[in-house]
Order: sequence, then C-alpha cells, then structure tokens
Amino acid sequence: MTRPGPSISQNADVRFLGKLLGDVIRAQGGAALFERIETIRAASVDRYRGIGESRALTAGLESLSLDETVAFVRSFMLFSMLANLAEDRQASATGQYTTLAAALDQLQGQGVDIAQARAVLSRGLIVPVLTAHPTEVMRKSLLDHRYRIAALMQLRDSGHRETPDGALVEQQILRRIALLWQTRALRRQRRYVADEVDTALAYLRDVLLPLLPTLYARWERLLGQRPTSFLKIGSWIGSDRDGNPHVTADALRLALARAAQTVLADYLEQLNALGAELSVSSELVGVSAALAALAERSGDVNPARADEPYRRALTGIYARLAATYQQLCGRAPPRPASVSGDPYPDAHSLHEDLLAVERSLQGESRIDAAPGTRLTRLIRAVESFGFHLATLDLRQNSAVHERVVAELLQTAGACEDYRALDEPARVTLLRAELASARLLASPFASYSDETRSELAIARAAAEAHQRYGPDCIRTYIISQCQSVSDLLEVDILLKEAGLYRSADGRGTQAAPPVAARAAIMAVPLFETIHDLEQAPAIMSDWLALPESAAAISVQGYQEVMVGYSDSNKDGGYLTSAWSLYQAIRALASVFERHGTALQIFHGRGGAVGRGGGSSFAAIVAQPSGTVRGRIRITEQGEIISAKYGTQEGAALNLESITAATLLASLATTRLSEDTRRRFADAMAQLSRDAFKAYRALVYETPGFTQFFRQMTPLVEIAQLKIGSRPASRTDSERIEDLRAIPWVFSWAQTRVMLPAWYGVGQALSSFADPNLLREMLEAWPFFQTTIDNLEMVLSKSDMVIASRYATLVEDRSLAQRIFDRIRTAWSETAQRLLELTGQTRLLEKNPALDASIRLRLPYIEPLNLLQVELLKRHRAGERDERVREGIHLSINAIATALRNSG
Repeated sequence: MTRPGPSISQNADVRFLGKLLGDVIRAQGGAALFERIETIRAASVDRYRGIGESRALTAGLESLSLDETVAFVRSFMLFSMLANLAEDRQASATGQYTTLAAALDQLQGQGVDIAQARAVLSRGLIVPVLTAHPTEVMRKSLLDHRYRIAALMQLRDSGHRETPDGALVEQQILRRIALLWQTRALRRQRRYVADEVDTALAYLRDVLLPLLPTLYARWERLLGQRPTSFLKIGSWIGSDRDGNPHVTADALRLALARAAQTVLADYLEQLNALGAELSVSSELVGVSAALAALAERSGDVNPARADEPYRRALTGIYARLAATYQQLCGRAPPRPASVSGDPYPDAHSLHEDLLAVERSLQGESRIDAAPGTRLTRLIRAVESFGFHLATLDLRQNSAVHERVVAELLQTAGACEDYRALDEPARVTLLRAELASARLLASPFASYSDETRSELAIARAAAEAHQRYGPDCIRTYIISQCQSVSDLLEVDILLKEAGLYRSADGRGTQAAPPVAARAAIMAVPLFETIHDLEQAPAIMSDWLALPESAAAISVQGYQEVMVGYSDSNKDGGYLTSAWSLYQAIRALASVFERHGTALQIFHGRGGAVGRGGGSSFAAIVAQPSGTVRGRIRITEQGEIISAKYGTQEGAALNLESITAATLLASLATTRLSEDTRRRFADAMAQLSRDAFKAYRALVYETPGFTQFFRQMTPLVEIAQLKIGSRPASRTDSERIEDLRAIPWVFSWAQTRVMLPAWYGVGQALSSFADPNLLREMLEAWPFFQTTIDNLEMVLSKSDMVIASRYATLVEDRSLAQRIFDRIRTAWSETAQRLLELTGQTRLLEKNPALDASIRLRLPYIEPLNLLQVELLKRHRAGERDERVREGIHLSINAIATALRNSG
C-alpha cells in the first residue's frame, strides 16, 4: 500500500536546513565552536561510513569544555529536530501513507463494493485519544518554532519567495532557526495539569478543529454520499487520575471549560464569516418556512437586512451561541452579539438550526451546499465536536475504587469489611446496592481525602453532562481491572452522582418499568499478561449480569481497553504482542455469544516496547472480525507532536488510520482455519519460550534491578520536568512498581531497547521449523508487523554504545555478568531475524527506513558518549549545574533523534 521514497540522505531539506543551522551556530556561537562541532560531526559520520576511527571521535569529544559540551548537545538536538521535519515532509510528498481512496481501490480489487464501505463507516467510530503520558521531551516553544518552519518550507515548495507579510521566505526560515538556537530547551518547572491541557488545546484548536471538516468533505466526494461523523477526537488530559494526584475535580472542570471556550469561540468566528457570505435577498429568491421562522425569531430589526433572511437568521443563531458561550465559559464572547438570545440547551439544537439554513439554501434558494463550503464545514464541526471539543475519559486504578467503596459501605453501615469479602460476595453486595434507590454517601459523615476526591470527580462528571452534554465524558477506564466487582464498583461511584440510575421494575399502566441506565460506561483495562488471559472470562461474567446492559443500552456496545505497556514490561515484547492478539480474539468470541457489540480501545505508546510502530500496520494486523469499523487508540507524548503538529501531517495520519480500519473490517484475505491453527500453535510456543527468557533475566536474575537503575539514566529522567505524573506508582524500587514509560525510555537512552526484543531471539532459536516461520511471515499480517517492529528496534540499538553505559554499574562483576547475557541475546536475535527474513543486514529490504536510521546514528553516538561521561561525573558528586544541564539536554537530544523512544 505504500511505496518507498528516495533515501533520506538524499533529502534536499536535510541539507538545506542543516546548512542554515550551521550558519546560525557560526554566527551565534562563533567560528571556534562551529569548527569543534563540525569536526566531531565529520568524525562520527566517517566512522559510520567505515572510513574513520573511533579515536578521532573520542578525542574530539574529550576536548570539549563544559560550556562547549552543552552547546554541542543542543546543536545535535536541533539538527535531529530539523531532520525529523524533513523526514515527515518527505513521507508526505512520496505517498508513504495509505489514504481512504487507496483502501477503497484495494477493497474493490477484492470484490468489496463501495456500498459495503459506506455501511461500515456509517456505524463506525474511530477515535484517536490524546494522553498526557510524559514522553514528549520538547518544550512547546521549540515545537512552535518547528511548526512555523514547516509552514515556511511549504511556501518555499510552492515557489513563493515572500511570505504574505512581505518577508523573504528563506530569511524567515533562517530567523526561526536562530530563534530555536536561542530558546531554552529544558523546562525549569514541572508541568502542571493546566499546562498539559493548554498544550493539547493548541493541537485541537490549530490542527484538528479545522482539519476534520476538510477530511469529511474529501471523503464525502469519495464515497458519493455524506458519511456520518465516525471520526472523533478523545482525550485523557485533565481526566486521567491513575497515579496522578494532581488530576482532581477542579482539574477536570478546567479541562472541560477551556475546551468549551475553544470550540465555541471557533463556531462564533465561523458564524460571523458565514453571515458576511450569505447575502441572499428575499426579493430575488424564496426561503423555507423554517428559515423564515429563524429570521423572524432572531430579533434582528436592522432595516438594512430586512430583505436578507439568511443574515437575520444567522444573527439570531450567533446571539444564542454567544449567550451559550457566556453561560458555559463565564465570560463575554470575543465578539459580542448585536441582539440578545437565549443560550442553546445543547449542541444538537444548534445543529438543527444550521441544518435549517442548509436545507433552505439547497431547496427554495437553489444554492448547492457542496462539501467543503463554510456552512457544511460548520455543520460537520458541530456534529464532530459538540460543545465539548474532545470526549474525555475518566481513569482511575481499581485499587482506589476498592478502598473508596469499602469506606462508603462501612460508613453507611452496609458492610463492615468489604475488602475481606470474596469475589462472589462482593458481586452480590454491589448488585444489591445498585438495585437500591438509596445513596451510600452522606453529607453528614466524615470521609478520607481519597474518598472525597473520588466522589468529587463523579459529581464533576455529572455536572459536565448537564453543562456540555453526555458526549463530553462517555467512559470510565478502570486500570488493573481484574474482576467483575472492579466494574461494579465504578457503577457504585457513578450512582452516587446520578450517572447510574437503578432499574424501577414496579411500573404502571401509565409508566412502564424502567431499566437501569448508566450515562458513563465502566470500561475495563486489562494490562498484565495474566489479566489479558483472564479478560475473556471476566467479560463473559460481566455480560451475563443485567447491570452490564445499563451502559450498553445507552451506547450500543461495550468497550474493552487493552494495555500494551504493562503487558510488555510484565512478559516481554513477543509474549505481550501474542497475549494481546489472543485476548482480543477470545473477547470477540465471548461478545458474539452474548450478542453484544465489542469495541477495543488500544493503549499504545510511541516506542515498540509500549505498542508503538505503524498505526496502519497495527490496525490491519488485528484479528479477523474484531474491528468492524470501531476502534480507539491512544496517542501519547511525542507521538502527538509528530502526528498532529501540522494539519498536513495530521491529515495523513487520520487518513491512514481510517483506511486501516476499513481494510481490517472488510478485507477478504483470510487464513484458512487449518493455517490459523498451525500459526497460532507456533506463536504459542514462541511466546512461551520468549516469556521464559525475558522473565528469567528481568525478574529472576539477582541484582538485575540494581543493574538497571545504575546502567540507565532512570533517576535523571525522573528529574526531567516533562509531565505532571510521578514516574512510579509507589515509592518502591521494584520493577513491577515502575511505570512502563520510564522503563522503556531508560533502555532507549542506553541504546539497548531491551523491552522491545529480549527473549525473541531465544524463542526463534529454539523453534524447530524455520520454514513454518517463513510461511507465517509471508501470509500473516500479525507476524509481519511483529517482525517489522522488531527489526526497526534492533536497527536503532547498539551494543557497543550500550557497553559504555554498563560501565556505570558499580558492581563490575554484576555488570559484566548481566550485560554479557544481554549482548549475546541481541546477537542471537539479530541473526535469527536475518535468517528468517532472508537478509544479509538489518533493513536491507526497507531502504527508506534504513536510510532514515543511518542518517541519525552518527548524530546519536556522540550524544550517548557524552551522556555516559556526564553521568559518571554527576554520580561521582560533581555539582556543576552545567553537568546536570548537559545530562538533561542529552536525554532530550537522544529521544529526539530516536523519535519513538517513549
């Protein structure tokens, strides 16, 4: 579906931007600094070309003063940022994405007609969900300059010498790079939730809000009819409380209010422009009765518009929306209304008024409201974003719910020790409480801070439903969900806020019995290998309970979230991938037996060790029959800026996941049952062997935790101010209690990338039938994607550089013993992969990716070598602030160069 572009090393943008960066360094830092940086750069490039020795590189690095070291790291970080920009532009220009049009062509070739595609999309839901996971190392100030450079490069591509303001394009690019050089790269203060909200709103306001109506206009022309608004945006920012004590009810209100302010301000601007456009006179053409009524109710009595019913109607719509803005945002709109109006009760009412305008234009006024016009774009925006902009998910850990519900039950006198009950007793008690009309919480009782906080969140969510509509929050994610009672506990909390209403079976002739209804769905998140194995049984028990229908009857499906990060940390890359595949397939069978629609929410990170890699390939590789037009995927940290930093890039990524969802839902290429069984048996064996090898190293090797904490910059990463959430769930130093993000991030910095490959080589070596593995690679998208991601990670890892980090471990015997195991396993994994893929070197069959990584490697190695030396000095007690700054800058620079490092 994609075609490789020219080598990234031949990318003219890299040469152009790199030259300008060099000019800036020479002008800003002086010729001496420029010459030192250039000497080291040339030595590193020569070493990778095989025409130079490492001694020249080492000598150059050792000659740097601390001030020069900091400047050097900044220069390589900025080059990597500009190279990323050039690479993204090349991918766009060479078609390295799959569009909806290409997917429809492929399906047509398989005998799937466009009517089937329309049907899938009409009942579909595709939602990228933005999260605040702390893997974006770049300050937003740097990212803003990057995006402006991208816009200037587009002008340059179009042949423009000047900007619309009259400045020379190339001079402005040079100026922006100079501003990059002079912008502080490190955050001085830890980010607050409000900062994360504002950053997300920048992407939503500047990129996604204007982009989605454009995509829908394109797809409408392509499909030959107007599709439903199946693509929407979700967010966890300001609502994800799992391990983050800073996300409170007030933070939730803040996130919702700022989102509403953003989207309503945009609607008001569009309405104002639309009023200027629709100058239709009733003296020249007729209008519908509905439009005439809107004009009459508007209160616009300006004689200059007496014969302009559309403008009068829009004046009234604007007035009502301005009143809505005042009501929801607590302040006057940027542009006041010329008449007064009552606030809209909900986005649907605004949508109906806009449809009345559209129908009148198409009918009586005989003006075609074609896809992409200002009016149709506004209608689509209201459908897609409502008054809430992005749908938030609540998230909290099941252990918190257990403690809170236990306290509520104890204080209410319903159960003295809920936590001592076994699972059947818990389910019985919770079901009885859900059936009761009484509430557990009392305004006269005293509760712990934790319980008060959780009740406040539920009440803030109920308040949000009243203010912004039910689409503002639809799901409540339960981290570490391990039982049916974990789901019922959330319903108990929702019931306290009126978001779960008990069934009323009494009924009368005038009022029939009322079924239980939940305005927010409890969604289990299965994360560890064990939890994924138990997921089908848990969901079967859940769907057998009538309480499960409370939310399913409202939303039409039950969602299940699966976690890539913790399953990988728990069982290694191969076992995680296979456990997720098996769990999703088994869940689909369970849901089919219960006659309930299933929607999978994929909790993927940027790095392969956290489920990263191509979203397109990952979706297409899902088990047959499990997508069916519905999928949600997290977009985390650095992936948000990479994918959604510009409208052009966001359009390509949204097209790609839409195309992938359609292909996964309708593609007719399927494995036979016998082939599927053979492949599954092989994967089960590979998974067992990989799991055994991974667990033996990470969880069963004495001293491994000490080795990991000393070899990697884990402690130093935790000191970076890149997120509001702590690095660990508890104060424990156990790997089990460490969050997956710093676990993966730390290994990436050392170029080991251990979570994304360890155990695979041992499993491949022990497998007796290599021909079966080659058959799997040829015929099975799941296995293809698994091996492709493995190969990419191996290409970015480097055991020679990693050996330098091993010298940071104080116990030299421990370091040698464990690192030798890792290095041997890496060599075994690379060799087995080459044999499987029929290559003589990694990425031999993927020249575009190979060239991209090769371009970066000479810029990463010096950063790694400097980081090791700085870590040694810092850990030896050197307190020069430039040492700490150099370490943190090097972490940023390496992450930028590796791209998907967290």
